[in-house]
Amino acid sequence: MNSYLEFNFKISPLQPWNEILMAELIEIGFDSFTEENDGILAYIQKELFNENELQQIHLLQNEEVKVNYTFHEMPNINWNEEWEKNFDPINVENQVSIRAEFHENQNLPHEIIIQPKMSFGTGHHATTYLMIQQMLDMDFENKTVLDMGCGTSVLAIFAKQKGAGKTVAIDIDEWSVENSKENAARNNVELEISQGTADNLGNENFDIILANINRNILISDIPTYVSVLNNGGQLLLSGLCFFDVDDILEVCTEHNLTLKRKLQREEWVSLLLEK
Repeated sequence: MNSYLEFNFKISPLQPWNEILMAELIEIGFDSFTEENDGILAYIQKELFNENELQQIHLLQNEEVKVNYTFHEMPNINWNEEWEKNFDPINVENQVSIRAEFHENQNLPHEIIIQPKMSFGTGHHATTYLMIQQMLDMDFENKTVLDMGCGTSVLAIFAKQKGAGKTVAIDIDEWSVENSKENAARNNVELEISQGTADNLGNENFDIILANINRNILISDIPTYVSVLNNGGQLLLSGLCFFDVDDILEVCTEHNLTLKRKLQREEWVSLLLEK
């Protein structure tokens, strides 16, 4: 099991800087967060942490906000325990409930039951909420779907609930692959789940690609997504802070993608594009 570092960031003022800090930390390898009253707890695998990268993030240079942090190593962290301490059911537009098995049924039109290995990707985070919100108005009936960087596979599961045909879920993390298989079975849907990156996509084509990752990976991988997206297909992106949008849209325009819908929640943004 990987050893993790826990960073305790104290942020003043808290809003909107806590969301912006999370966006910047994701870009340098942090993968899980817990929101506190005066800041955030942030987690990164010890082997991925680079002190110089942390010191270079923009928020630490911003005179409008004060950020202090301490950190310590957390070997063999029990992510399920950490997650259960902080996880409340998610309600997206009174249409979709994302909950654990120990929560009561909210009796909404759609229900997704998950038990993640990691705390990121449960629907708590605004980007997951935005992806689900966008998906509510999309037509998935019999469409081939790719959930790239699937995490818990909550998005792939929802696509199947909306009538998707063949649905592929890929993540670089072994825990996510294992967890996705468990969550697919828990929700009685069939997914093709594998470990890998965009480099593993091959020649298979998709009608819809879902990618809730982060700015740097998206910029790198959008050309690959476009290459496997059918004409008229849709690419739904999030994991983006508002200041990432221009850079993302520049790459999308270069690859003949048209912006169809932009949604924002707090500091986070989701983009629906069409080829």
